Amino acid sequence: MTVDVGTELPEQSYRVTRADLVRYAGASGDFNPIHWNDRTATAVGLPGVIAHGMFTMALAGRAVTAWTGDPAALVEQHVRFGRPVVVPDDDQGAEVTVRGKVAALLDDGLARVDLTVTSGGEKVLSLARAIVRLA
Repeated sequence: MTVDVGTELPEQSYRVTRADLVRYAGASGDFNPIHWNDRTATAVGLPGVIAHGMFTMALAGRAVTAWTGDPAALVEQHVRFGRPVVVPDDDQGAEVTVRGKVAALLDDGLARVDLTVTSGGEKVLSLARAIVRLA
C-alpha cells in the first residue's frame, strides 16, 4: 500500500441500535443502565441512552482496519471521549461516521492517522488517532 501524508481513508458509517448496545454490554460486562435505560440516563443528566465509549472507539478502530485490510496493522489507538453517542429507541438508532487522514509517516513503516468521529453532526471523539503498520 502506497501511502503519503494527506492520504484520506474512505469514510465509514456505522448504524448503532439499542440491540448493538445490549450485545456490547454482554461482551464487555458493562451493564451500566445509562446504556439501556432512558429513565436512568436522563436522571443523571444525559439526553437519553448513550453508546458505550469503548464501543464508539472500537468503531473508529474498525474503520482504520478496514482501510489497512489487516486488523493486526492497528498498533495503537488514542481518543478522548468528547460527546456521547445518543441512541434512540427506534429501528434507526444512531449513525457514527469515521473519517481519517494520514497525518505523519513515522519510523519503522508506521503511520499516524488522525480521525474525525461524528454522530448527529457532532464530534464525539476528540484527539482521535491511530498508529498503523503499513504493509
